[in-house]
Amino acid sequence: MRKKNAKWNSDRPLRAGLPPLDLLRGFEAAARHLSFSAAARDLFLTQSAISRQIIALEESLGVELFRRGHRSLALTEAGEVLYGATREVLERLRNVTARLRAPQAKPRVTLTTVPGFASLWLIPRLEGFARVAPDVDVRISVSHALLDLDQDQIDLAVRYCSPAAGVGRILFEEQFLPVCAPSLLTDAHPPLRSVADLARHTFLDMATHGSGAPLLEWDLWLRSVQSAGLRPARTVSFSHYDAVITAASAGQGIAIGRLPLISRYLEDGRLVAPFAGAQSSTKAYLLLESSSAVGNPAAGQFAAWLLEESRTALGVA
Repeated sequence: MRKKNAKWNSDRPLRAGLPPLDLLRGFEAAARHLSFSAAARDLFLTQSAISRQIIALEESLGVELFRRGHRSLALTEAGEVLYGATREVLERLRNVTARLRAPQAKPRVTLTTVPGFASLWLIPRLEGFARVAPDVDVRISVSHALLDLDQDQIDLAVRYCSPAAGVGRILFEEQFLPVCAPSLLTDAHPPLRSVADLARHTFLDMATHGSGAPLLEWDLWLRSVQSAGLRPARTVSFSHYDAVITAASAGQGIAIGRLPLISRYLEDGRLVAPFAGAQSSTKAYLLLESSSAVGNPAAGQFAAWLLEESRTALGVA
């Protein structure tokens, strides 16, 4: 049976030496996330498997490592001590094994970014990096999650946020304006000759994830053209921005186009801008580097390539 409320004694030896590494990995993930479910996703296990690992570790140590609430999880004093040691040891093991593999492994760079940037801007240009660095493997994690670059062993991140945050280097700032497929301009039913005509069309928009503010991006543009009260005939919302642009290219409605993210769509005619007057956004795409990227020449090469590509896209000499 697991001892309840046992007092932590850092000098007491483990009953049977060190616990199995799997138990320590499960504990470190659960302590890092303060969630058995998130730890299970990290390690590709079930929540019940993580729970059993924690119980086995607590029984091995004779102490409780977590305070379990109805919908909360917190580390005990013993848990805090063990988490600090486990995290340090596992990180050292990761670094050592990475160095041991290095002579055999190909140079590699890892990057995390949001879906819209990956699909609309980065992926169409990746062939250019392959020409510059044909021996470098690239791994891209596409997610809205704000990952810890050092903890998750990621070299670079391109994040969509306010440049006022003061972190990273700006790849490019953003402007926005309505865009649609060319067919919507040639179709007379309904017309699309003035801002007022938008009320007879479908707005394509990003889902607001519980913010309670529908058509957030549209409202910013409509206010800029003194049409804040205008509402469309209907709306279709998507969780990812690249899906918004795909729908707009297919003629399914009108979207807010983010420049220069969709510049290629305007250049090759897949999209057109029915109204002039792009508005400046409060957001930008920023490049961040982790501490591990400093010692990774492939990461430095990829970062330099990204910065050069952004300058080219903006027409900066």
